[in-house]
Amino acid sequence: MKRILVTGGTTFVSKYVAKYFVDADHEVYVLNRNSKSQVPGVQLIEGDRHHLGSTLKDKYFDVVADITAYNASDIIDLYDSLGSFGQYIMISSSAVYPEYAPQPFREDTEKSANKFWGKYGTDKIEAESALLDRVHDAYILRPPYLYGPMNNVYREAFVFDCAKTDRKFYLPQNGDMKLQSGMLNMKQK
Repeated sequence: MKRILVTGGTTFVSKYVAKYFVDADHEVYVLNRNSKSQVPGVQLIEGDRHHLGSTLKDKYFDVVADITAYNASDIIDLYDSLGSFGQYIMISSSAVYPEYAPQPFREDTEKSANKFWGKYGTDKIEAESALLDRVHDAYILRPPYLYGPMNNVYREAFVFDCAKTDRKFYLPQNGDMKLQSGMLNMKQK
């Protein structure tokens, strides 16, 4: 059994991650503000990643699953509050790749500003750099569009809703642009 810290744990991807590790019989801690219901079986660490003080210093985590880092200060503040840990996994985004990069993206694809994602993408690039400056062997995952139950962003669902109701919707580059997407689906025991 591993001891795992999940940032967030109450919405979409972070909720799936927390539930996955609970179902795999790991000791799962979630760090969030306790403003939403928690996944059954997790241990809550109530707080804001920017104001943790020494809350985490005396705890060891085999895995830190940082799902909610959006910029460099998110990484720096959490990292500075941690004690010792094994692996650090950050969920970034394919928004770190420029719009002109060929798809599907590869891990070694150039990272650069994307005119469609703007600050969100450049902030993710800075977050990745801040993490790698501190944890040289960190894992960084860059998923593309994610969709599925509990998605809290009406983006991909909009396209599906349009298709279901026979409404027109925009497809990049006249429908020729290849987009990567991933489906998240939490199975119930």
